Amino acid sequence: MNANTDKIDDAILALLHLTSFTDRIGGFTSTRAWKGHDWDALGRLHEKGFISDPKGKAKSVMLSEAGQKRAEELFNQLFCD
Repeated sequence: MNANTDKIDDAILALLHLTSFTDRIGGFTSTRAWKGHDWDALGRLHEKGFISDPKGKAKSVMLSEAGQKRAEELFNQLFCD
């Protein structure tokens, strides 16, 4: 069986929306999400420009503006009635 990595990435991006939160540090606001998902998929999402580099000690990643928008769209498409 060959897995469709684009579909996997879409599902994980939608789940990142589910676990996202707003982080305010020194007047700077960012949307972040916990990075407890498949490392290969997180790497692909980073390459696509949707999230910050998942490598590092932080337990979360930052979603780009495009990542926030796409994550919300996918969440609604996949999980909402």
